[in-house]
Amino acid sequence: MKGMICIRDARDEDLGFVHELNQTGVPNVNSLTRDEVDWFRGVSASFRVAELDEKAAAFLIALSPGVEYASLNYRYFSRRFSEFLYVDRIVTATWARRRRVAWTLYEDLESLAKRRGARRLCAEVNVRPRNDDSLVFHRRFGFREVGRQDTEGGAKKVVLLVKAVG
Repeated sequence: MKGMICIRDARDEDLGFVHELNQTGVPNVNSLTRDEVDWFRGVSASFRVAELDEKAAAFLIALSPGVEYASLNYRYFSRRFSEFLYVDRIVTATWARRRRVAWTLYEDLESLAKRRGARRLCAEVNVRPRNDDSLVFHRRFGFREVGRQDTEGGAKKVVLLVKAVG
């Protein structure tokens, strides 16, 4: 069926796709090496791929509390909350945007959060350099701003976002 979205766990054969797609999302997401993609697969609470019309179209990586991870944004949420899922990154292929792929990945993550008893989803979005599409998307999905911080020595500024899971 045309327009069908399928969400599934990432498999070994997806890791090259994830790495390549991630790199197309820079600077809205940080660059990753292939080894870092493998590391995320081992520590993530959720490492999911979205297929649109049976073709890999997007991925989402989320972490739960307690991961040894140097990210300033992850640490911000870890200091403030004990029960959460943190969206470290989500990237959708250009051809699949505005077709509910990212929305469906977030619905899938929210369902996981409910099953695990995580009380909130956490994420950040760049405001320097500005990522207006992502800001609008997160607000529509129900995220609210809880803070801002500079990262990468001031090269980036992010808005820190939380959505209650109920």
